[in-house]
Amino acid sequence: MAKRIKMIINPNADMGNAWKYAADLRHIVEGHGETSWAGTVYPTHASTLAQQAAEEGFDLVVAVGGDGTAHEVINGLMKVPKSKRPVFGIVPFGSGNDYAHNLGIPDDAKKALHAILDGEIREVDIGSIEDEKGRLEYWDNTINIGFGGNLTIYSHKKPLLRGFMMYFVAVLQTIFMRYVVLDVKIKIDDKKWDGKTMMICLNNGPREGGGFITGPKAIMDDGIFDYQILDKVSRLMMFRMIPEFMRGTQERFPIVNPGKFKTMEIESQQPLVLHADGEVYSGFAHDTRKLSIKILPKEIKVMVPKE
Repeated sequence: MAKRIKMIINPNADMGNAWKYAADLRHIVEGHGETSWAGTVYPTHASTLAQQAAEEGFDLVVAVGGDGTAHEVINGLMKVPKSKRPVFGIVPFGSGNDYAHNLGIPDDAKKALHAILDGEIREVDIGSIEDEKGRLEYWDNTINIGFGGNLTIYSHKKPLLRGFMMYFVAVLQTIFMRYVVLDVKIKIDDKKWDGKTMMICLNNGPREGGGFITGPKAIMDDGIFDYQILDKVSRLMMFRMIPEFMRGTQERFPIVNPGKFKTMEIESQQPLVLHADGEVYSGFAHDTRKLSIKILPKEIKVMVPKE
């Protein structure tokens, strides 16, 4: 039986060039089965399209876009039972493309599509995040609370920049404009951590922000998440830590508290600004102060290049 493939494209990806370049991908998909294309027209539309594709019996749902598109598609797939959930694929067309990178998918869109159509299935972990109001989302790659959440909001305001440079400029802006210290109480499985922090990194994959290695030891199918909690530091020390987080060498500093977890509860005296997979979960205008995060081991089947 031929595959049924759903291609969900974010036309605004790659600074609005994704739809134009998508024509070059059509001939690659031909011959691999029945293919249907759909473009997103509003925020979270990719989730709706992915859910519909799953309910209509598609075998493979491919996100053509960046980390945000992948995040939305996976949230749509999670709305159907696991037994009916299609395999997920991603063709990177975004600014960071960190999830695709962590899965070993080529940066070039044509090579990526070839790789997933001729690839193999890998079962990977994902996570859930829920706030005190009961708002539930799923995440596939990283959550960053505090510094990284602020950085994401600033990066979204840089339409003329892309990739790592967009995030780097946002890093500098965050250091000088959003010096926020969080007083938090964290329950990590059966342990507790209380203190002041600038940033909490939660990782399924090692890379985020177009090239920052916030979880250097993270493995996407090992059934456990990695975390790193950065103590309160000065602006100067935050600047000093940038190259360490770029290389993934930050754990050699005692101000970084690393570990692994399956469940985590966070309570903060200050509002929590955070992103999930590069999408703002709680922004400057929110008042989120409690979070519950947990892992769902091997919950999603993903097409990746063959070994």
